[in-house]
Amino acid sequence: MTSPSAPSRRTVAKGALLGAAAVLLGAPTARAAQGPAALTLPAPTGPHPVGLRTFALTDPGRDDPWQPGPRELMISVLYPARTVRDHPRAPQLTPAEAGVFAELAPLVHPGLPAAGVDWGAVLTHGHLDAPPLPGRRPVLLYTPGGGDSRTLGTTLAEDLASHGHVVVLVDHPGDASQVELPSGMRVTVLRGDPDPATFRTMIDTRVADLRLVLDRLGDLPLAPVVDPRRIGVYGHSAGGTAAVHALAGDDRITAGVNLEGYLDLDPALMAGLHRPLLMCRTDGFAGSARLEASWAGIPARRVLLHDAGHWVFGDYAHLVPQLQAAGLVTADARAALVGAGDTRAATAVVRRAVRSFFARRLRLPAPPAGPRRPPQ
Repeated sequence: MTSPSAPSRRTVAKGALLGAAAVLLGAPTARAAQGPAALTLPAPTGPHPVGLRTFALTDPGRDDPWQPGPRELMISVLYPARTVRDHPRAPQLTPAEAGVFAELAPLVHPGLPAAGVDWGAVLTHGHLDAPPLPGRRPVLLYTPGGGDSRTLGTTLAEDLASHGHVVVLVDHPGDASQVELPSGMRVTVLRGDPDPATFRTMIDTRVADLRLVLDRLGDLPLAPVVDPRRIGVYGHSAGGTAAVHALAGDDRITAGVNLEGYLDLDPALMAGLHRPLLMCRTDGFAGSARLEASWAGIPARRVLLHDAGHWVFGDYAHLVPQLQAAGLVTADARAALVGAGDTRAATAVVRRAVRSFFARRLRLPAPPAGPRRPPQ
């Protein structure tokens, strides 16, 4: 959906896509010859360390709309951990996903470098298979922007988990750039603006994916720390659209956050929405006129980020400035992607707004007084 340059959906075979990408991307830059840029993500701010587990889900009763066969998903679950000792930090992308994204990056988001980045070396602050902190906790589902994989929303998700939530990052194969499934790698490039039928399919599919996750929460090994009575949903761009549609149509969801997603797909559904909603947007989004028109009349708290671009809501807020500092992204490309302003300040605003909204609406207890968790 909703990037200024994306998306119309086109899925191609991995080999053909990567071959074409190699032609389009050309030779490595001089910076690449010096070694790949080392990228980092900011640490979460809450009192709890973060655990992470990944699961595959299959819906045998639903056909995948983008290719033959049943619908498959990958999800990552982040949660407050009891301890992270002897549990390593997880990479943002699997080695196979990182290899694909290294070639897809400038096609998925024009302005990202064609070479010079070791995407597989980016570490999250989630510790693999760490034991969860006991107690039932609110659950938040996250659906990413069109064309992005779930793990590019890691920064906000980890912060929410460190403050006491269980956060489920949901991939949507068929409109995510790459997803490593048990059945194989799914690779998709989204270009241009979607036609109405494609956009309708994207959102309907995402909402059905979110419902599948809710249906299966009780079957996951982390079920003992999940409170099914306290569920929220948030999403960016196309994910914001899907999040609000899920909020309006599923009584299991109490509250939602829309990070710059259009809401003009179902006016009647939006007119009947009376559940708590937070909506955030930037002043640099190319689709702001349509966005504001689609938000008109919807009761919600609103947050505006200044000197910011559309992709500042995800991990690009931190990755792109580092790439610019390394000489791999131009100032114009940075401004188009995340804005020319202070992305760390923008992240802090989004973290506080989303965290306080869900804490209030899902009745998250205040953290106990005492020393902050030690650095990991």
